[in-house]
Amino acid sequence: MDFLKIDGSYGEGGGQIVRSAVTLSSITKKPILIENIRKKRKIPGLRPQHLTAIKLLAKICNADVDGLNVGSTAIKFIPKNVESKTIDENIGTAGSISLILQVLIPAVSISKKSLKLSIIGGTDVPWSPTSDYTKYVLKEAYSRMGINFSMEIKKRGYYPRGGGLVELEVYPSEKLKPISLTQRQTKSVKLFYSYSDLLLDRIKNEVQEAENLLKDANLSVESEIKKETALNKGGSMLVYAHDSNSIVGSDGLTDTTAELAKSISKNFTKCYLGADNHLSDMLVLPASLVNETSFYRIKEITKHLETNLYVTSKITGCKYGIGKLDDGFEMRIIGNSDTAIQ
Repeated sequence: MDFLKIDGSYGEGGGQIVRSAVTLSSITKKPILIENIRKKRKIPGLRPQHLTAIKLLAKICNADVDGLNVGSTAIKFIPKNVESKTIDENIGTAGSISLILQVLIPAVSISKKSLKLSIIGGTDVPWSPTSDYTKYVLKEAYSRMGINFSMEIKKRGYYPRGGGLVELEVYPSEKLKPISLTQRQTKSVKLFYSYSDLLLDRIKNEVQEAENLLKDANLSVESEIKKETALNKGGSMLVYAHDSNSIVGSDGLTDTTAELAKSISKNFTKCYLGADNHLSDMLVLPASLVNETSFYRIKEITKHLETNLYVTSKITGCKYGIGKLDDGFEMRIIGNSDTAIQ
């Protein structure tokens, strides 16, 4: 059997290249060999959170997988047909639910199948988008591209204990569509703060500080604070907005993000183009499978974006270009729908 080889040390060289590669493998039905997995990391190879995503995807697409164990620096992923499933899963740690959903949602929807998933793990954890970002930012972007899902955060799971519960339903995509995001025009933004076992006065002060900073940038703010049930204390803040020309979000965790309100507000206000830096790399995978041009404007070319461009172009044959603007960059992707399951 011929395997398409992917260098897992390329670019960002972390778990993302593995997640993107197996997702595209399941959609295109191309067997892949990923080598040098997390080679540059302090602890190389697959970690438990990576195993969960791959195992779930393998279950959905009936894949054969070699090398699927903690510490493995190479895996072979041989997909078969994606099937509609109902699955209950417990990650067993505070591993990121959002990163697992980044694998499952496009794999299932683009393959024109459905999924009902109940998953226990981390909803708001370091080195990952929060579940609120997935629900309010990524969901909006995916829906414009023809990928639809619904999710409910039933219980919060903060680091280190996890235990959060998310219920997800993914719907078959009728047709993948390109996306165009140029510049944020709306002056109305939403702020959402979830927390457990923290002083309410502290939360209110952080929200007030964020509101003041956003208002200083001539933005109007609609805020919501929600007390949650969780196994240990924690909290997260999300500021987001979308209009016909932009989808932008900025999030962070209480106690792990220095000067939380200032950091999130600053990141949001500087993202006045079409998409924020996190969303920019998440758009690449579906855009690579559309026979039309997607384009969006961003402030930075991140390592995550470079990594996703590498792996998607290698598997799908999509073409892309990056143009320099006075205040950022314009990303253009011409996809190749011939590689997607019709």
